[in-house]
Amino acid sequence: MAERSFLQEVKKLRTGAGEEFVGEGILAVTKALLQSGVAYVGGYQGAPISHLMDVLGDSKEILDELGVHFENSASEATAAASLAASVHYPLRGAITFKSTVGTNVASDALANLSSGGVTGGALIIVGEDYGEGASIMQERSHAFAMKSQIWLLDPRPNLTAIVDSVEKGFQLSEASNTPVMLELRLRSCHMHGKFIAKDNLKPSFTLKDAIENPKQDPARVVLPPASFAHEQEKVHKRWPAAVKFIKENKLNEFINDGSQDIGIAVQGGLYNIVIRALQLLGLSDVYGNTKVPLYVMNVTYPVIDDEIVEFAREKKAFLLVEEGQPDYIEQNLHAVLRRADVATKLHGKDFLPVAGEYTPAVVTKGLLEFLKKYRPDLLAPEDALPSVVKPSAPRIKAESVHGRPPSFCTGCPERPIFTALKLAERETGKHHVSADIGCHLFSILPPFNIGATTMGYGLGSAGASALQSKDTDRATIAFMGDGGFWHNGLTSGIGNDVFNKNGTLTVVVDNAYSAATGGQDLLSSKAENEIRSTKHPIERAVRGIGVKWAKTVTNTYKVSEMRDLFIEALTKKTEEPKVIVAQSECTLNRMRREKPAMTKRIKEGKRVVKERFGIDPETCTGDHSCIRINGCPSLTVADNPDPMRKDPIATILSSCIGCGLCGEAAHAAVLCPSFYRTEVISNPNVWDRFKLLQNGIDRRLARIEAHA
Repeated sequence: MAERSFLQEVKKLRTGAGEEFVGEGILAVTKALLQSGVAYVGGYQGAPISHLMDVLGDSKEILDELGVHFENSASEATAAASLAASVHYPLRGAITFKSTVGTNVASDALANLSSGGVTGGALIIVGEDYGEGASIMQERSHAFAMKSQIWLLDPRPNLTAIVDSVEKGFQLSEASNTPVMLELRLRSCHMHGKFIAKDNLKPSFTLKDAIENPKQDPARVVLPPASFAHEQEKVHKRWPAAVKFIKENKLNEFINDGSQDIGIAVQGGLYNIVIRALQLLGLSDVYGNTKVPLYVMNVTYPVIDDEIVEFAREKKAFLLVEEGQPDYIEQNLHAVLRRADVATKLHGKDFLPVAGEYTPAVVTKGLLEFLKKYRPDLLAPEDALPSVVKPSAPRIKAESVHGRPPSFCTGCPERPIFTALKLAERETGKHHVSADIGCHLFSILPPFNIGATTMGYGLGSAGASALQSKDTDRATIAFMGDGGFWHNGLTSGIGNDVFNKNGTLTVVVDNAYSAATGGQDLLSSKAENEIRSTKHPIERAVRGIGVKWAKTVTNTYKVSEMRDLFIEALTKKTEEPKVIVAQSECTLNRMRREKPAMTKRIKEGKRVVKERFGIDPETCTGDHSCIRINGCPSLTVADNPDPMRKDPIATILSSCIGCGLCGEAAHAAVLCPSFYRTEVISNPNVWDRFKLLQNGIDRRLARIEAHA
């Protein structure tokens, strides 16, 4: 079950030649793949391209009609290895994943692929998760493209340019026998627009043709001495072929060149930002009619030396807008200009920030300083400049702003796991906890403060592998999600622990989906899936590789049970690893499934019961222990109704979904009995009405007795 269905949107993929296609960026990429005659597609979900995998999955009928093979790969490495189909055969293949972490995982396969080269077009679509909206470390795909000589496309953020880049990317790959990486920035994936469509194409050479006519060429396999020849081929054959194709097809763009003695070179993906900055300075309109010459690098690697020299030669200076660090392109351009003996001054990160996202405000400020130095006559008077470049209000001190760290959703089944661990540590003491990628990583933040490091997807156990000692009875704890477990954790973590007799306790958080990436099904998902094999228990997998102590908890909301299991696992350290599989379905996915059905039942006049929890304000003491071991967004504080007490009491907001954790946690921690459970009944029956009446009578009698 994916986060959302695209069954309606994928109907647009049938748009024919000459018709206008209107839709989102990811849908346009899918259409471009089909227009290009792609034969196979693979990938692994991750921001910002998760829903490209979902769109492809919902397009099964169309893909089958065209003979396109699609699969949700087990990891980015699996996806990258599938491009081996394009090494010997004229098959166009595409893969997709989140960058840079996905590219790192896929690096071995991509390095081998780029060394041996390809016959069919091989396209790697990476979601460039960089900047203030990123969910990972701040790095760039550019470094990997340079390292392995994979051509890097960074198209202008509009659907026509992106679709053209997909189609030209395949052609460039085939013309230079080199895989091509297409970089899609966060906003490009989610923007909406339109372009003129073409007909979808069946592959001219099919997978059936390849399977029934196998080829083998040792010269294409990365094995000495062929591998030494690959390096020479890259430099003397593939690179010149790529440069020739890029120049002849004008993949990079010169805009209004020759109109001024200054200019701006910009990565294609930042084009809209630069145009917005120029517009704010009165030097362009919103349609890109700029007064300052632009060189738009829709191909950021390789740099086309002749084009750089052509753009720079008649100018006294130009500014390079390159987002992120290191300044790979700027260094490259300096080398090009020096070799060509061009005296034009090149500026970049001397006017713009070395690191961080290039927002319109950031670029406007840098561009303003560049223009003040070289062409102040182009600028409006100081008082007419936009507010983004004027001194702003004094910055508020950080300590004056209350932090709002990310946290688990209301009702998240992962929260009680960490509540249970906090309670268990009252008896076992604190432990080193190796965290992992996924929603459960929020446990490192208040109120739990559990988790010391995270080293990669599925590497929770591996991150604790060095912390093993026979001189202590205390074990280390590792966490990973079910997605990370199947991606990498089974072999790299738990298998490694079995082999090396590491006594780590690994907790596999099994919420039934790859929840953090959009709710995609996994091997262990309990959902029925027509095109995937599911329902393979995690406990069976770990026992299969030698884990003897493995236990599954089927309801993480049973805090007392979870707490006792932690105490049991941590009380006696052994030389063998222990595994707890903590199961409860992701609440967001469960609500997406159940809420429409519940709404339908209410409209039909059928009885529907919703559970809610509350806190008796007269019983609550206001010590807030419940909040410190819970952290639910629905559990907060309110003014104390008792004028004799000053401490605010705990209270539960209407956003409560009735998961029951607050009551369970209060019981397990032996806290105050102020929590109560209630039922909200839609379309009550006669018995419900009678109970409500009886409860009202009982409450009145109790109040009379209390005051007697």
